Amino acid sequence: MVAARLTIDSIAAGGDGVGRADGMAVFVPRTAPGDVVDTSLDVRGRFARGVLRTVIEPSADRVSPVCRHYTRDRCGGCQLQHISYDAQLRAKSVIVRDAMQRIGKRSDVGDVPVVASPSPWAYRTKLTLALRWTGNRWIAGLHPFDDPDGVFQLEECPITDERVLAVWQSIFSAASLLPRTRRLRGAVRLTDDGASFVLEGGHSWPNAPMFGERVSALTSIWWQSDAGQTRLVVDRRAPRSSAGALAPDVSFVQVNSATAELLRRHVVEKTLARQPAAVVDAYAGAGATAVAVAERGVRVTAIELDAAAARWTGVHLPAGSRCVVGRVEDEIGAALPADVVILNPPRIGVDERVTASLQAKPPRAIVYVSCNPATLARDVLRLPGFQIASLTSFDMFPQTAHVETVCELVTEAA
Repeated sequence: MVAARLTIDSIAAGGDGVGRADGMAVFVPRTAPGDVVDTSLDVRGRFARGVLRTVIEPSADRVSPVCRHYTRDRCGGCQLQHISYDAQLRAKSVIVRDAMQRIGKRSDVGDVPVVASPSPWAYRTKLTLALRWTGNRWIAGLHPFDDPDGVFQLEECPITDERVLAVWQSIFSAASLLPRTRRLRGAVRLTDDGASFVLEGGHSWPNAPMFGERVSALTSIWWQSDAGQTRLVVDRRAPRSSAGALAPDVSFVQVNSATAELLRRHVVEKTLARQPAAVVDAYAGAGATAVAVAERGVRVTAIELDAAAARWTGVHLPAGSRCVVGRVEDEIGAALPADVVILNPPRIGVDERVTASLQAKPPRAIVYVSCNPATLARDVLRLPGFQIASLTSFDMFPQTAHVETVCELVTEAA
């Protein structure tokens, strides 16, 4: 490796600090804008990866990480704990702006406002851990950022709700009842009536009922075996609707409920501002946005692949609105035309068929919710008939490099 002294200028999308050595971009984890650092460089063509050796001059934005795992175990769950919260928000604004300019080719995008999380700590209502059998006990924790196969034993997680950590502690105490295999993966998520647990891995789990009895805080336990089958092995949930439908506790929901509510209100406001008669809510999830819009007298077609979430949405939509079960790229053509289309895809963004359908039957506005600035920018590039009316980010994931963004797109006629 080559040694170099760098000044860190910015934060890249993955959370690494970015400096330059002889004009070459160098990406250095755990650095802050304004740091002067000594690094070891691994040159990879036109850029280099850097390993931080010494902070010669710390940035004014550098702070001491709260979590012991961040430094001691090089935890990869957070990337920005060493940077002040205000500086994190500024960095995320730059990440979104640069993606829209560089990938989306929207050169007129300036500073992007980032709405702060009501709490930058203890906000996560879901925590996924890797489990490794060491020969005589389970280790359950996270991966070091520079060793994706390694796992360290989790002792604390300051960004996670204490109730989630308490459930995980109960799981640790009953870990001897888990499937005996080399690797497992588990996720605990808070629900309205307790917590759900999704366990991935193993060929058999004969002790599942006993495990469920031991961990009484869990209202549902799902097991995805190595064979690819998913089973509900414990179910203590109560129906949550007049039709007897169960809330979908393994469908996607945001892990930061307070910020998610701010974002949802923003999306509903932007949608209703267009005074639509018909709206398509694509990737509708459990339907909170679709229902909020439909209750204002708008005819909503929600599209959701997860059958349980779609049933829940359909039960709660008022008459005149409906929920379609299927892939958005397969169903959106039939759902159009519409006045406004809401898009909230996974990190990979939308299929090209979705943007093609929106180009062919353009709504007056698209309200695009994205957790990945790069794929958002790519999809905006695929929509040349639309202009950016507003761009607002929400800090759904404090202490990490991730950011949620709402991009409002309109046709020239709108």
